[in-house]
Amino acid sequence: MTNVLWQMALMIALGVGWRVVTPFGLAADPTRRAVSGLVYTVLLPALVLLVVWRAPLGLDALRTAVAAAGGVLFGMGLGWAVYRVLRASRPAAGALILAAAFPNATYLGLPVLEKTLGPWARSVAIQYDLFACTPLLMTVGVLVARAYGTGGDAENPLVALLKVPSLWAVAAAVGLNVAGVPLADGVEGFLSSLGATVPPLMLIALGMGLVWDRGFLARAGLLVPAVAIQLLLVPVVVWALAAGLGLTGEVRVAVILEGAMPCMVLGMVFCDRFGLDGALYAGAVTVSTVLSLVTLPLWFAWVG
Repeated sequence: MTNVLWQMALMIALGVGWRVVTPFGLAADPTRRAVSGLVYTVLLPALVLLVVWRAPLGLDALRTAVAAAGGVLFGMGLGWAVYRVLRASRPAAGALILAAAFPNATYLGLPVLEKTLGPWARSVAIQYDLFACTPLLMTVGVLVARAYGTGGDAENPLVALLKVPSLWAVAAAVGLNVAGVPLADGVEGFLSSLGATVPPLMLIALGMGLVWDRGFLARAGLLVPAVAIQLLLVPVVVWALAAGLGLTGEVRVAVILEGAMPCMVLGMVFCDRFGLDGALYAGAVTVSTVLSLVTLPLWFAWVG
């Protein structure tokens, strides 16, 4: 696990280095948006289609989704309680509630699980994210962002959910899987070629998105609860739910590791869109991602 994470860290460092060097005059933020847009709309749906089409879809997929949803809702509820007690400003509280609730299940979780446990574990990362985290983000998460933010549009969360390309891909893949439609060699090769580019591009884009804004240092103490909830407490809840639901073996290990991932990068988009405290959220992503290089091997040693 440690060797795998350091390989991942080097790819993330390439993205951080891009932000510093800006090769060919390509600034990090627009480049990251272009890379992330390509991954989000084309490459990740192709990988989702490939993996879910071939994955066994039984009770373990449902158990994974329930454990993931429980972890997200626990993080959100505890984050709400903590930042209500701390009397954080509403934009800061909203940003950090999202940081405490939603893990980086795909952008970091998928490559970590694949490299650590094998290609089969990609399906766990996809199920964890697309069967639970993304639907909750685009519904409950949007409602939280609206309630605490100072801006944003009035688009119906369910309409926004229907615009997620990977959810259409997973719906198609589930249908093909259940119907027993064979995966032709040519289609498999095409989807595999596209999907193989997803992990490195996601990690490099993650590095481009890590921001250390000096302005949040005076309020850095607010990060501690969100980061602790995400890296330390949510995995305990996910572990308990996974065990209680009957998940066993490597699948349970994969689910717990997904619950132990750092804060989700996509939340920065929500901060910009709904007027939340983007500097604090970016700090939570950066700090939790760096600390996860220590906490993830510990969780793996404990549960693996």
